[in-house]
Amino acid sequence: MTVHDIAKTERTEMYLKAVYTVAQATPPVTISKVAEYMGVSPPSSYEMLKRLETQGLLRSHTEDGYALTPQGLQTATQVVRRLRLAERLLTDILRLELARVYTEACKMEHIISPEVEARMAEVLGHPATCPHGLPIPGEGPEAVERLPTLDQLEVWNRAVVVSIPEEHEAVVSYLVDLGLLPGTTVLVREVGPMNGPITVQIAQQIRAIGREVASRLRVRPAAV
Repeated sequence: MTVHDIAKTERTEMYLKAVYTVAQATPPVTISKVAEYMGVSPPSSYEMLKRLETQGLLRSHTEDGYALTPQGLQTATQVVRRLRLAERLLTDILRLELARVYTEACKMEHIISPEVEARMAEVLGHPATCPHGLPIPGEGPEAVERLPTLDQLEVWNRAVVVSIPEEHEAVVSYLVDLGLLPGTTVLVREVGPMNGPITVQIAQQIRAIGREVASRLRVRPAAV
């Protein structure tokens, strides 16, 4: 395989991963959402998505926007599995700070062989989720996209954070500083009007969280 072919394969895998991730995190899958995830312009996103559709990896005009075909899903699932295993390796073994884990794991996801992937899973103890609480395909965790998000809770609702977004370093750093990580229990104290911030209690600390960030935190409601 030539350098050009490798670059083309990586680009294809990155777009399929983007569709997979957006479909789980913030459906429907639109051109603009994929463009934002990839850090490209909407016209560039549209061009690549149409190309992948022509190759039989995507379908458009579904109720959820763009959707992966069985062939596209197989590739995307493999890439996401390797990404999140790499994130676990970087966090659990190398002790890299959480905000940097996704960027570093993205450099690894395209070059991990099936043999190394299997060995990583074995050494790590077949974890069900990545450090952000997101499912590692093939390890059988619950589908987090079915859980409510923090912004959907009402005042005095208590919940446990299940997952946080992985791809935005600044957002992850912000959540680390707030102590809003998977496994953290939060109590909603106030919901600001007019799409204002959500105030939560974490242990003895009161924190205000923007509505957009709160909409990316999956939670499991708990008894008050």
